[in-house]
Amino acid sequence: MGYSGDEFDVIVVGAGVMGSSTAYQLAKRGNRTLLLEQFDFLHHRGSSHGESRTIRATYPEDYYFSLVTESYRLWEQAQAEIGFRVYFKARHLDIGPADAKSLLAVIDSCRNNAVPHQVLNRQQVAERFSGRIDIPDDWIGVSCELGGVIKPTKAVSMFQMLALKNGALLRDNIKVVNIAKDGDRGVTVTASTGEKFRGRKCVVTAGAWMRNLVKTVSGIELPIQPLETNVCYWRIKEGHEGKYAIGSDFPTFASYGQPYIYGTPSLEYPGLIKAAVHGGYQCDPDKRPWGPGLVPDALKEWIEQRFKGLVDSSQPAATQLCVYSMTPDEDFVIDFLGGEFGKDVVVGGGFSGHGFKMSPAVGRVLADLVLTGEAEGVELKHFRIARFEENPRGNIKDYEDQVGQLLKSRL
Repeated sequence: MGYSGDEFDVIVVGAGVMGSSTAYQLAKRGNRTLLLEQFDFLHHRGSSHGESRTIRATYPEDYYFSLVTESYRLWEQAQAEIGFRVYFKARHLDIGPADAKSLLAVIDSCRNNAVPHQVLNRQQVAERFSGRIDIPDDWIGVSCELGGVIKPTKAVSMFQMLALKNGALLRDNIKVVNIAKDGDRGVTVTASTGEKFRGRKCVVTAGAWMRNLVKTVSGIELPIQPLETNVCYWRIKEGHEGKYAIGSDFPTFASYGQPYIYGTPSLEYPGLIKAAVHGGYQCDPDKRPWGPGLVPDALKEWIEQRFKGLVDSSQPAATQLCVYSMTPDEDFVIDFLGGEFGKDVVVGGGFSGHGFKMSPAVGRVLADLVLTGEAEGVELKHFRIARFEENPRGNIKDYEDQVGQLLKSRL
């Protein structure tokens, strides 16, 4: 399937989850769409591979709520179209010190957006989750039904298959080295092989390579720092495996404070539970150390204490490496590139280790922006490039116990 000739309505550069979701949105609306990927499709060198990502509606920032709630609906819609599941429902539990500003902001956001939730003390957490999770006396938990697990590689494949089904042309092993304005015709996208592609519009979703490509194309240096992160899986002790498995009412979880720890029920690896630190080491995406990543003692202690000794905390049973594209404020970059490109080139990047869950809605927004110049249903001022001109740290937030710390420390 595809088109004759080399002119397209929209060229999407980068076929991770954001680019693949965008290509699907564009193609299903009848646009001649080209999706380009510099490596093999479904490669493991970026941020869109692996076996699980959490999805939750509880954020300290109100402006993510509409993206998350729309994404829940779009995940269901896309998997109904493809015929297999990538989204598995579960509860979500946020825990942390009762005075943690970021956790208190989560509660405020839940109230502001009418998200059903319960604020629990230590005893109530133990009762709600049948003694599988223990928190200190001065901590609280926030339990919410809007949680779940996404299968990442499977999800990217789903979007690519749906894009192909709707007529998009998909090309991998095409490294884009330049994007140039082509008069009134739109843009010309040039590959390292010299091959050129013409499109009326272009969307750039280059992940960890976004900063270098955008600087080459426009001279703008986006403050997006690639981090290599180590995802850990821990062995559940014999006889307790079912207690922490998906479908057992065990939640996805996030622990606020330092370090910020997140995880999922046992799903992809039977008998192993995912629990990892949100953060990593600065890296060049083309010259990565490829581990082995360090496992902080604080994570081992957290495993031992929170799971009451029912999970082996001595060392991870398995690890996987992934890359974050981190902005100083951990908020996304979704904007027009501007300059000579005007609204012909749209960029989506800096998803900072928490964007995957929102990829269906982000794909819709990027498609809307490149086609019509605006996107309904979401406030984009927090994601504009100009915020870094006004303040190098980006969006100002009134809590510092979590946000803004990840680039100051190395695991």
